[in-house]
Amino acid sequence: MLLEVKDLNIEFHDHLIPETVVSDVDLTLSEGEILGLVGESGSGKSMTAHAIAGLLSRHDMKKTGEILFDGKNLLTCPREELRKIQGNDISVIFQEPMTSLNPVKKIGWQTGEALRLHTDLGPEEIKRKVLKMLELVELPDPELVYGQYPHELSGGMRQRVMIASAMICEPKILIADEPTTALDVTIQAQITALLKRFHETRHTAILFISHDLSLIRTLCERVIVMRQGRVVETGTAEEIFRQPKEDYTKLLIEAIPKCERGKSMREIL
Repeated sequence: MLLEVKDLNIEFHDHLIPETVVSDVDLTLSEGEILGLVGESGSGKSMTAHAIAGLLSRHDMKKTGEILFDGKNLLTCPREELRKIQGNDISVIFQEPMTSLNPVKKIGWQTGEALRLHTDLGPEEIKRKVLKMLELVELPDPELVYGQYPHELSGGMRQRVMIASAMICEPKILIADEPTTALDVTIQAQITALLKRFHETRHTAILFISHDLSLIRTLCERVIVMRQGRVVETGTAEEIFRQPKEDYTKLLIEAIPKCERGKSMREIL
């Protein structure tokens, strides 16, 4: 098992009364698997993903349970060990790249940052790998994009840069947190297909977070449904869509446009 989350609980302590946002969450992710984590805003799906990525503060919240990766509990391991994993073994793509990319750094510099942190490669070899990755994410004229700033790119191009930055070190796990929400339908389909290709060619395990079940269905093999910080249902994509057990899951499926409900992954992509 590549990743195992056991009895994860997250409680905020930044108010007078502690607030529990994730309760007793269990999940597993195997090598090369695409796991969908779905639920409405506030369901705890992004908080769970951020805990796995080590992006939650250790000071204003209480986290209990285990997040086991490569023999380490990511909730309790030293910060120095966690930094070696972040961006190298576990990478993240966020919803809005404009807030994740540095507006004053060029695309080439930002895409190569993980290589500078986690490898001993020299500047020329880093540039070569960055240009190759920009080409792999299907950006037009990688040499031009390499020298541009984020504001000079479209939203879809910026998201491709985020994917390139996340995949540059060939991570074992890619966490995609609502990566297509801010994009139009056509670009959304292109980004989803791009993630699928990386999965097929590099066997990267993907944890795909979304509130959109139709999108989850196009990409994921197995699905976990969350509500109010808890897992309410889990199963294969086929089981969840054909025979949902929980009323909440049924409501989410009912919200999918009827023209998309019976489509296969191939038809949607």
